[in-house]
Amino acid sequence: MTSNKMIDSPAARISALSDSFKNVLKRGQRYVDLLDQLAQTGQAKDLLAAATALTTMDLQNAFIDFPQHYQAADYYMLFMGRLLEMHQVKSVRINENGQHQFVAAIDPLDDAEFKFEVSGNGEAAFTEQHQAQPLFYLNFAKRLFQINNRALVNYFIVYALKKHSDLELRDAIKPLIEFADELANDLNFTINLGILNTANSERFKLREPDLQLTVIDRLFVRTAETDYMLMNLPQNSGAELLLDRGIKLDLSFDPDDYHQEWAFQVKDPGEQVSFFDLLLHYNLIRQWYLNDRAALAVQSAETMVTEDQNSAVTADIDEEDDEASATKSAARDDATTEKKED
Repeated sequence: MTSNKMIDSPAARISALSDSFKNVLKRGQRYVDLLDQLAQTGQAKDLLAAATALTTMDLQNAFIDFPQHYQAADYYMLFMGRLLEMHQVKSVRINENGQHQFVAAIDPLDDAEFKFEVSGNGEAAFTEQHQAQPLFYLNFAKRLFQINNRALVNYFIVYALKKHSDLELRDAIKPLIEFADELANDLNFTINLGILNTANSERFKLREPDLQLTVIDRLFVRTAETDYMLMNLPQNSGAELLLDRGIKLDLSFDPDDYHQEWAFQVKDPGEQVSFFDLLLHYNLIRQWYLNDRAALAVQSAETMVTEDQNSAVTADIDEEDDEASATKSAARDDATTEKKED
């Protein structure tokens, strides 16, 4: 009997089917165990291990159709929901939609729906579906969390501020920051909060290396109608806007740095205010920024892990300004509101 006849024989086919069932049963049991771990564990490390394994698990089989199961994006969402749940954060609600996909709703954004969208390299983008804005990126393998500055401005400042108050949007941002804090504290993730960072020492570099001083002149003109003061910095290195509660916004470069890269810097007594907060709460700054966004756009910094060590480095990438017309429209809408600042 030839080898081909052996393979094609009924006994060989039955054995192949039996082996396939055995493999599927083992894989199925592993799948169930991981689902239980994802749903029941109270340990962040075990939660991450289960979610990571589920996002890469292959349940396809030539002989057997496995019962309904979820996709990698769903496990990212379930992981986020469970981690927030473990820290008693209740403002993010995770539900299953009609397509058996897990989606998130964030209080008080009752008109928004968020899903994770997973790329080929295993990076997941937490994306608002109606405006298609990826607010942050999550990578389990490299333990990275990265805010997308451009999408944050496009969604919250350009779009959502037309429908919600600044305080409502500040509340909507809080669980994203809490999620990042939990990733850092519980799982040693490297976190880049972008323009949500409140450290006084943080400098937010502009996309464009050069800045026409007429852009700052336009801010001088705008401050004339307010109680705020804009002052020149020493050595003509930029300007500082003095706001209320001791908050200061610098737009400057280091005169001792050969490259003289322009950057925003927010300073406040308690280190609780971010550049995003200023865009959200102050009409003066928001209108000026949106009207000159092509010049003032902040770079999005991409955090990467080097190949030879588990340490993070940061590289600046340009904030695309593909929403220029929308930002100008938003600025015009702001101009019709009261001139008195919050």
